[in-house]
Amino acid sequence: MNFLKIRIAIAFSIVSFSWSHLAVAQKDNDVSIPLDHFYVDRQQPGLFRKLVSKLTFGLSTGYGSTVFRHQLDGFALHQPASGGPVLFNPNSPTDGYTNWFNRISPTVTAINPGDFVVNSDAAEIGFRSKSLTIPLKATMHVEFSSRYRIGGGYSFDYVNLGEFKPLTFRNDLRNFDPGFSGFFLKKYFVLLGASVYRYDNYLLTVDANIGGYSLGKNFDKSVLTKGIFFNLGTAIEREMSEYFRLFVRPSYEFKNYDLNFDETGQSIKHRFNAFYINIGVTYRIPELRRCFLKECRIQINHAHGNREYRSRVHPIWKKQNPHYGENYPNLIKYKGKNKRKLNPY
Repeated sequence: MNFLKIRIAIAFSIVSFSWSHLAVAQKDNDVSIPLDHFYVDRQQPGLFRKLVSKLTFGLSTGYGSTVFRHQLDGFALHQPASGGPVLFNPNSPTDGYTNWFNRISPTVTAINPGDFVVNSDAAEIGFRSKSLTIPLKATMHVEFSSRYRIGGGYSFDYVNLGEFKPLTFRNDLRNFDPGFSGFFLKKYFVLLGASVYRYDNYLLTVDANIGGYSLGKNFDKSVLTKGIFFNLGTAIEREMSEYFRLFVRPSYEFKNYDLNFDETGQSIKHRFNAFYINIGVTYRIPELRRCFLKECRIQINHAHGNREYRSRVHPIWKKQNPHYGENYPNLIKYKGKNKRKLNPY
């Protein structure tokens, strides 16, 4: 009987203990304060800001070498005693042309004894010029998948024409003179590219510019038939920061146009391929606004109230981890003359 009373007392104690702890836990849950009372949800950038931040703008200049070359198949050349060479149709020797590069300039051909004459049926005839080119190029593209890019651009080149030297018979033919020394070449294109290799802050990208072009006012557009141009290049980019890059881009460009003789149905194809080395910068618009507080010296991305901002003291041309400041990775005691001290303290 006493043993039964003891068992009942133990069971009653266990049940009482469990109920007391459950009540305490329930009471604690009732008085707990949610974390959202302390942490405010940060307001995200607007849709327009997010879309604009995907755009990367580029600007470059550099050096180019353009080689003009044409062959005069179906024609003949006459070199008179004075003046430049004259182009003519072998089927009509009196109908000549003093210009067949940028426009058609007709003249009357009078072949005298002792003048040099060569027909394209007997030998390769034509002229070649190596010309200096100075490009000014602007681009805009979108990068996606951290690798591919698509966009467009515009290039404004100045081409300084060199001497047009004959391909053959240089002792018998004089240089061809088109009558002007240079012109402006305008190009508009689609940009396609992909990053193929990365090493630390360096990025190797291959890309192509494909589009059309407009020759200068010295060219007679009514007798020209233009094609599209292809520019294939490789860019070596140095990432200076999250938004700013420097790059060097060597490239080679293919383009040509035909000059048409409507009266004979003949045409001359002019090729002017070019090699370029462009040096420039690219800049991507940041997604976060710049901090509005002039006194703020925080280097990382941070919040004021419920809106997040980027640092106002961090330059766009300097590498920055958005989670901690890197403006001054070396302490002042290690800089300048202090770095020669054995004990910088």
